Amino acid sequence: MYTDCQHKLLLAFLLLATACGPSSHIRQLKQEQVSAQLSLSEERELPTLDVGAPVHRDTLVVEDPQGREVIIMKAVKDENGEMVAHETLDAARVTARFRNVAERGGSVDLRFQILVPEKMQDSDWQLCFYPDLFVLEDSIRLEPVLITGSGYRKAQLKGYQQYRRFLESLSADSLHFVDRRQLENFLRRNIPSIYRYRTDSSFVSDEAFTSAFGVTEQRALEHYTNDLRVRLNRRKVERKEEVFRQYVKAPIVSEGLRLDTVIQQIGGDIAYEYVQSVRVRPKMRKASVILGGEILQDGQVIYRVPPSEPLTFYISSLSSLTDNRIRYKTKVISRAVQANTACYIEFEQGKADIRENRGNNPAEMGRIKENLVSLVEDKVFDLDSIVITASCSPEGSWESNRKLSVLRSESVSRHYQAFLKRREDSLRRSQGVMLSMDESYRAAQKAPIRFIPHYDAENWDMLDALVEKDSTLARADKDRYGKIRETADLDTREKMLQELSGYRYLRENLYPRLRTVRFDFHLHRKGMVKDTVHTTEVDSTYMLGLEALREREYEKALSLLREYRDYNTAIAYVSLDYNASAMDILKDLEKTPQVNYMLALLYARKGDNQNAVQYYLNACHEDRSYVFRGNLDPEINVLIQRYGLNQEEEIN
Repeated sequence: MYTDCQHKLLLAFLLLATACGPSSHIRQLKQEQVSAQLSLSEERELPTLDVGAPVHRDTLVVEDPQGREVIIMKAVKDENGEMVAHETLDAARVTARFRNVAERGGSVDLRFQILVPEKMQDSDWQLCFYPDLFVLEDSIRLEPVLITGSGYRKAQLKGYQQYRRFLESLSADSLHFVDRRQLENFLRRNIPSIYRYRTDSSFVSDEAFTSAFGVTEQRALEHYTNDLRVRLNRRKVERKEEVFRQYVKAPIVSEGLRLDTVIQQIGGDIAYEYVQSVRVRPKMRKASVILGGEILQDGQVIYRVPPSEPLTFYISSLSSLTDNRIRYKTKVISRAVQANTACYIEFEQGKADIRENRGNNPAEMGRIKENLVSLVEDKVFDLDSIVITASCSPEGSWESNRKLSVLRSESVSRHYQAFLKRREDSLRRSQGVMLSMDESYRAAQKAPIRFIPHYDAENWDMLDALVEKDSTLARADKDRYGKIRETADLDTREKMLQELSGYRYLRENLYPRLRTVRFDFHLHRKGMVKDTVHTTEVDSTYMLGLEALREREYEKALSLLREYRDYNTAIAYVSLDYNASAMDILKDLEKTPQVNYMLALLYARKGDNQNAVQYYLNACHEDRSYVFRGNLDPEINVLIQRYGLNQEEEIN
């Protein structure tokens, strides 16, 4: 038994223990304004031992702009302040912390640590941290992080156990409240004939039960049901939510969390690595994270964690490297064009001299003259040359027909060449003045129209078409003609045709149509040197693709730019992480500074540091802005830090 003095000492000790308990802990946090902090992740690669793996050293051999070999090696200051070469092996590499994050496929990964000091930890507490992401004018609450003390979790589980026992006390079966013993006694004493149904599984209808008892089954059950227990059970059911809140003061949350860990032993600071993927929006240049939170005890907030200092991530987007020049439509217009026509010039048998008044020559040859005048005076095209092909019919030997067709084509060429000369002279005389010096110079500079004689000794192809379409020749003659046509020797072939019953018809009606002169006019568009014409019409499709690229709508940009296969198309591919497709385009483009920089980025992604550094130095040599741009792209920044790039003597 305790004395009064002992009772007083014990009470004082308990009060002192209470004063030094959780409430004093909270007061200390409030006084010191203790808060969790955000920190940039520091990625470390642990040393590894791999005897079979090649040792990779921080030394590269690249070429300077003059083609000379330059050795790039990490340099550090010695004790005298001199820069000396230093190599770092892969086995113990530390990646520096950075605030720039690279956009990949329209997203960035924000990596940061939540640092929880030991002062904020208690077994009976739950720490709830809420990272808030600030982008442009919006704020987004990220998934919370919970750090739960073992005592707090034990209290949570105890509450769930109490609530489970409460649920087990509830009954959903109405028969549970029927006094079976009294009901059975009633049946046994008053209606023994019905009592036998107690062990009989056969169905008894409500009508049969009523006729036997004089009451319904429902009335009998209600009579022997404990109404008080029913009401109590119903009231408990109605209080389920209230009882849950009474027992479970701090529910265990299982969804929408980034972390919920239970701390068994309190001691030491806690660091949690948080990674959040964020879709990049148009005009989004940076994103900030601020950490807030609260401390809970028994489900109640006992401390509001002061907000942390903001942690800012600057987003490195390749969309800023686009070529923003206006693109105009290009049209491929053929410089050279060709026109042709044929006329039937009648010659005397076996002769090549032209008789303009013979037969239908006035009309046919007049038509050619009109064509020539029209082409010479055309304001769009210049007439370069005319190929004149004379053809003969098959009668006679092939050699004589060949010679005759050559003579006739030369005769026609001279005839129309003379016609154009007479026309030019006539125009000059009709004007009554001499050409000015400027006009004379232009006339002298203009190349004369060339007449090119050509021959087709026997026009068998045309004869084939005429025979097939003719409606007078018998089918048998047409079939026979087809077999004769397979004969290789042309003179033998023509002799075989003479045996056809319709040969006379062929010679009198079809052969004359084979004696043609074909004119092929070759022209070119005035003032054109190349086939591609650059218009002044803006290429709206391309510019829409460029706008989508700048707004970081990469899928849309690629759908619009894919067919152009230019530098901006490559940017769209790289932004979507389609690196092979981008490389396929860039390797064929002129090596401008921007192309070199993109190639450096792609080689860095492939892990080819040799080419990555070489292309990066080439880009920096031609455009100094890439010296600073490299610090914004983590893939390039890693190379800059590793090899000590961007030193004046290495870039110049």
